[in-house]
Amino acid sequence: MKRLIIVSNRLPVSVVRRRGKLQFQPSVGGLATGLGSFYRSYQSLWIGWPGIPLEEIRGVEEDVKKKLLSEGCYPVFLSQCDIENYYHGFCNKTIWPLFHYFPQYTIYEEKMWKAYKKVNGIFRDIVLEVMKRDDFIWIHDYHLMLLPRLIREEVPGATIGFFLHIPFPSFDEFCLLPWREEVINGILGADLIGFHTYDYAQHFLDTVRRLLGHEHALGQLIADNRVIRVDVFPMGIDYKSFSRMVKAPEVRKEAEKIKKRVGGRRIILSIDRLDYTKGIPLRLEAFDLFLEKNPKYREKVTLILVAVPSRTRVEPYVLLKKQVDELVGRINGKYGTLDWTPIWYLYRFLPFHVLVALYSVADVALLTPLRDGMNLIAKEFVATKVDGKGVLIISEMAGASKELGEAIVVNPNNRNEVVKALERALEMTVDEQIERNRVMQERLKRYDINRWVSDFIDRLFHVKKLQKELYARKLTAETKKSLISNYRKSRRRLILLDYDGTLVPFAERPEKAKPDNELLKLLNTLTRKMENEVVIVSGRDRVTLEDWFGNLNVGLIAENGVWIRERGGVWKMIEPLKNDWKKEVRPILELYVDRTPGSFIEEKEFSLVWHYRKADPRLGMVRVGELKDALLHLIANLNLRILEGDRVIEIKNASVNKGRASLKWILKEKWDFILAIGDDWTDEDLFAVLPKYAYSIKVGFVPSKAKFNLSTVDDVRSLLRELANT
Repeated sequence: MKRLIIVSNRLPVSVVRRRGKLQFQPSVGGLATGLGSFYRSYQSLWIGWPGIPLEEIRGVEEDVKKKLLSEGCYPVFLSQCDIENYYHGFCNKTIWPLFHYFPQYTIYEEKMWKAYKKVNGIFRDIVLEVMKRDDFIWIHDYHLMLLPRLIREEVPGATIGFFLHIPFPSFDEFCLLPWREEVINGILGADLIGFHTYDYAQHFLDTVRRLLGHEHALGQLIADNRVIRVDVFPMGIDYKSFSRMVKAPEVRKEAEKIKKRVGGRRIILSIDRLDYTKGIPLRLEAFDLFLEKNPKYREKVTLILVAVPSRTRVEPYVLLKKQVDELVGRINGKYGTLDWTPIWYLYRFLPFHVLVALYSVADVALLTPLRDGMNLIAKEFVATKVDGKGVLIISEMAGASKELGEAIVVNPNNRNEVVKALERALEMTVDEQIERNRVMQERLKRYDINRWVSDFIDRLFHVKKLQKELYARKLTAETKKSLISNYRKSRRRLILLDYDGTLVPFAERPEKAKPDNELLKLLNTLTRKMENEVVIVSGRDRVTLEDWFGNLNVGLIAENGVWIRERGGVWKMIEPLKNDWKKEVRPILELYVDRTPGSFIEEKEFSLVWHYRKADPRLGMVRVGELKDALLHLIANLNLRILEGDRVIEIKNASVNKGRASLKWILKEKWDFILAIGDDWTDEDLFAVLPKYAYSIKVGFVPSKAKFNLSTVDDVRSLLRELANT
């Protein structure tokens, strides 16, 4: 069985020093809680920081490491300075607020960024130290977004998954980050990138497209000649542990104590870390408004507000604590009586059995974060409702709301809506409560923490399998040796070469794509051999090709098959074509140029091309769909074809393509050797008409009709140089 290496900022076991002695205790946090029960049952190793500065364990590091290894953990030791600038700094003062849409709290400081890079490098060194060839690495969360790329650079074939547990923001928000490209490229070092919700995944894909230009198809994209998958995996909980724990003696005892203290009143439960993303002040204001509008519920309900201390030294959190304390005091002073305190406020971490007891006795759970990656508390609350009684009110801004549609879903910024939700929850019949909860419970049972992990790992293996299938088609040294051997033995050879993206890097404007002297010399060497016939098969117009290659002894195909010119011959059309259709189509393209800043029209003799590479990618994707619909209706009876390529739409005669034009040479005589190389969708028509013995090569690792793949233009030129020198 392959070993799973989990990498996260914190280990599920923390080291603390009390009264001069080191103690080991379970860590607090959603990831540690969620995966803590799973990783011990799997062949795995968990790498992370043990929660204590290196200075406090100096001299006993090996003892700490030995103890943690017995727990299936491998420590990453960090200095106090690293912790301050990486964790308390960049992670919590830059990424956390920015990704949760709180730019007003976001700090951009070069020192913190450098610490973030340094610590990601430290994690890389530890991973490389312990990993084995067949291990698969699962990196978690925003603390380690550079790590996938750092590992990939050292171990190109590594199996790497990355999961982000917080929201991924919209492009406009993310682009406020000065180091945005480094972060995106860091994440793209993974083979599989996971998010809690579809929205987060789409934001990421949109950012990749707009920053780096990588398009995707159904969540799959190509970067660095690797297939990368972006997918949605809503994190589950250990459902059985929560549902079974309700019946535990210590939980029942604690539940009775809570009920006795509350005195038979209805319980509204609110549990969060004390974080500005959780919307606690707005929630308290909504509860204040609820009591104001509903006097009948005064002395009949108690809000148990649990706020777990978090980042207590960070200024926004200090101010938040003060604000919450004042709101609780004001509401209790405004409505409280000698016998009733409206809000029972607990500012502390609660043991597991107390937490479950609170879930089990609560009539309503009020969870209204302003932004939340998932919110596992909502799922845990539902899991503990063994009798089916209880109502969940959840913010639409929490990832969990996408799965828990039977709950009452609210806009956390709308106090009146939250008040109505509380009224509805307290008045909901038991039958309706049970009906809603049973549906959610069945869903949570099916997609629990184990299913979440297995889904992610299965999908990671699937991506690696797809990569291997594409890589297996790579023109290896052995295959190249066979190709060159067959080339050397043959007496008549046909070499068909696409131009843009194959012989030169792609460029939109002709003047930027002119062949360099090295390429012209290479082609000249190939054509001087009597056995060779070389044909440039391009989408460029014939005037341009004549200007660039007219002095070489090569065949030419222009406009993707409209025009052909044999060696030393004159340009001929593959068949009589008309271009009078342009006057009907051009106005539509001009309209979309006006509506899509950055787009432009390229006119060839017998085709029109709408380019939107320079347009805003999101707008371009919208416009291209609209344009295709408009064109399909117009050209239905005009024998025209719409070709969609890399941010271009081309309209041309339906019967003309590179494959048909190339047959002029393929059928010309019996060739001993045929080689065809191309990089885009138009070259697929060429690959389709080649005889079985031909060598066909696709530039880039994407699905293709070609038999083999090469990575780059440089690889193509290298192959041609070897043939020229043979």
